[in-house]
Amino acid sequence: MRNRSLLVVSLAVVGALSVSACGSRGGSKTGTDNAGGTTVTIGVDAPLTGDLSALGLGIKNSADLAAKQANEKNEVPGVTFKIEALDDTGKPAPGQQNATQLVADKTVLGVVGPLNSSVAQSMQQIFNDANLVEVSPANTGVALSQGEKWATGVKARPFKSYFRTATTDAVQGPFAAQYLIGAAKKKVFLIDDQKTYGAGLAATFKGEFTKLGGTIVGEEHVNPDDRDFSAIVTKVKAAGADAVYYGGEYPAAGPLSQQLKDAGVSIPLMGGDGIQSDEFIKLNNKAEGDLATSVGLPVEQLPSAAKFIADYKAAGYKDAYETYGGYSYDSAWAIIEGVKAVVAANNGKVPSDARAKVIAAVQAVSFNGVTGTVSFDEYGDTTNKQLTVYAVKAGKWAVEKSGTFAG
Repeated sequence: MRNRSLLVVSLAVVGALSVSACGSRGGSKTGTDNAGGTTVTIGVDAPLTGDLSALGLGIKNSADLAAKQANEKNEVPGVTFKIEALDDTGKPAPGQQNATQLVADKTVLGVVGPLNSSVAQSMQQIFNDANLVEVSPANTGVALSQGEKWATGVKARPFKSYFRTATTDAVQGPFAAQYLIGAAKKKVFLIDDQKTYGAGLAATFKGEFTKLGGTIVGEEHVNPDDRDFSAIVTKVKAAGADAVYYGGEYPAAGPLSQQLKDAGVSIPLMGGDGIQSDEFIKLNNKAEGDLATSVGLPVEQLPSAAKFIADYKAAGYKDAYETYGGYSYDSAWAIIEGVKAVVAANNGKVPSDARAKVIAAVQAVSFNGVTGTVSFDEYGDTTNKQLTVYAVKAGKWAVEKSGTFAG
């Protein structure tokens, strides 16, 4: 996401690496544990309460599963991983406070999260100044990794400590535009929630959609907390749109779609990974035919994810792994593999400059994860550019089309 609890890793490590790991693999502050080893805390930052908690809890649980399996396998001899999850409620200010808290704990060697791009913006400088690696499973805002001028072709990585396993809105928005044009939906009403994720997604969609000959028949902005969309529904109805494209997340998108259908506007609402959640359908009993893109290929259809899904179920988590579960698991493993490389390069011990060395090691990781090959380019972005279009069919999200963005 996206614009989508923090996993604290305490340990020390180094180096660059290339490892091979498949699907699902399988403490306390950094220091000496009862067995004479080192405890590493992996921080997780996500919305654990509030409207987006379904996604956040899936992130936390999936990272927790990775840490537990690393311990079971003794993946890093002498090191025990522990998860510490912090709640950002989906807002930048709590996220920034969480970042400061994690940095202050010298046992933390890596962080999984956050969910939301706007939250990531409030954390990046803090983590970078402390040489603490951050791997988001959900952020899609392009500027986070490529700088504010990326849209002009001027790309510059702002923070060397920032990575993500989710692809960006520079890919996701245009992929949706290509799909709608291919489905003969050439008149779109564009709506966004003014957040970093939503506005950015809408902008990249618009650029590709109009380039391909589509027409934006109207544009509106809402607030993420809005739930009464009667005025916008009237405008959409009058515009003669073939579809609505919504840049934002499911708490508002669900009611918006419901109110459109209740008013007789029987056209699909399409959005990004921010709406591709079962919660969207729970909020909208007329969601049939609505569409969403999501980063990567459907986890349930990937042979590499079969063990992850089975292990997640066996672990007994009461919350679903949701949209970002596989990406969160892979994000945690990227940190674990980074720590493993650093420790191995330092004769099995955590070096004094572990955090900086873990950043370098994560930059060089390459392994087969739940979501496919996990590796990062020069901007810290995932090299996996595959996406999927989902449609609501018979009350469930079903795969409509998968592929690689042709841009």
